[in-house]
Amino acid sequence: MAKKATTLQNAEKISITMTPDMLRAIRESVEAGEYASTSEALRDAVRVWQRQRMEDAERLTAIRTRVRRSLDDPRPSIPLDEAFDRIEKLHADTVKVRGDASA
Repeated sequence: MAKKATTLQNAEKISITMTPDMLRAIRESVEAGEYASTSEALRDAVRVWQRQRMEDAERLTAIRTRVRRSLDDPRPSIPLDEAFDRIEKLHADTVKVRGDASA
């Protein structure tokens, strides 16, 4: 707990503007005992926001890596018609297997 107090000692007080619905939701959470104060609820919301941003950045990095790997792939590209033919065959095979399994 000493660490928490130290962190709050270094905290900066700010003023924010919220819609009545947002403020009501926060106050209801505090009144229900979910949080000790509106500040605690807002700090939790910021932590969730930070975590979401980090996860989004990680996903974007993974997508960019896959795109780069695909662009750098030395194998020849598949013509569009051939790609659609492969997809249609895969779909037909899947439907056939599922049709046989349900019989």
